[in-house]
Amino acid sequence: MHTQPRRTDDTCHITINETIILNGNLRLPPHPRGVVIFAHGSGSSRFSPRNQFVARVLQRAGFATLLLDLLTAQEETLDQAHAHLRFNIPLLSSRVQAATRWLLAQSACAGLSIGYFGASTGAAAALVAAAKQPEQVAAVVSRGGRPDLADAALEHVQAPTLLIVGSRDEQVIELNEEALARLHVEKHLELVPNATHLFEEPGTLEQVADLAQQWFARYLPPARREVHEQHLS
Repeated sequence: MHTQPRRTDDTCHITINETIILNGNLRLPPHPRGVVIFAHGSGSSRFSPRNQFVARVLQRAGFATLLLDLLTAQEETLDQAHAHLRFNIPLLSSRVQAATRWLLAQSACAGLSIGYFGASTGAAAALVAAAKQPEQVAAVVSRGGRPDLADAALEHVQAPTLLIVGSRDEQVIELNEEALARLHVEKHLELVPNATHLFEEPGTLEQVADLAQQWFARYLPPARREVHEQHLS
């Protein structure tokens, strides 16, 4: 007899190799309809208040969410001093891919379709990871992202992709338009009225969350089987 998955906000530890362990927070609502992995960027982490807000909206809509740090604590310290790792897209993308493999190995997430939500440079990392894992990733959403940094990988992305940019974030709009032209999948560029880069204006982040929820609801297929209640390894 199947049972409901447990709700959890527990920190999970994603081991990439013997020396690299990433911290994340996995939230499993009852009967999740899919899971969204958040890829942060530009010095951010799983504690990003904007991404946490979007994650809560997705959770209320029935999606599981995994917010994780793409850098270790030691790497974060180095990056704060030199800002060199936040633009290392191959490194960040490899971490997103590792998190995806970890998630697929968890019994509690078996059968769930996977989406990526990327912000800033994390959007490029998500798109590169999606291009390299076309059978695992069903949809991608970018918030104020730098998808242009995904470069040649854009042409290999197979997951439907939504790019969300503030209407007053003119430079980033141009970069997103360039990236949009290189995508050969179901795609859309949405400009949030009166929003700047960080979507700090009243009501703008709510619009981002609503747009993301609609995109994932449209493109993440239902779970292939019920998810068992399991302790995460």
